[in-house]
Amino acid sequence: MKRFPSVKKNGEFQKIYRGGTSHANRLLVMYVMKNGEESNRIGISVSKKVGNSVVRHHITRLLREIFRLNEDRIQTGLNIVVVARVAAKDSDYKHLESAYLHLCGLHNIKKESK
Repeated sequence: MKRFPSVKKNGEFQKIYRGGTSHANRLLVMYVMKNGEESNRIGISVSKKVGNSVVRHHITRLLREIFRLNEDRIQTGLNIVVVARVAAKDSDYKHLESAYLHLCGLHNIKKESK
């Protein structure tokens, strides 16, 4: 399984929060900032308000998989931070994926469909 580079350090998250653009919907908040590299990096934040560690880790895994499966539909050279809202704990994969793609559309980072 291919591992994707991710945003890990708190300072990197803070830089993206301050310098990136943000859009939100009911389930997710997405911050996007150019990184000047060839690939995208994903950072996922799920706070304790969302649920216990099992719930938080489940949402993190779902979001990482959504990023992986849809990466070819998104422009490259971006740092993306996805913050899960409390409503995300009651959502399934399909709803999270549509929320993710909706935010990609708002950020205009989707590639043109041919």
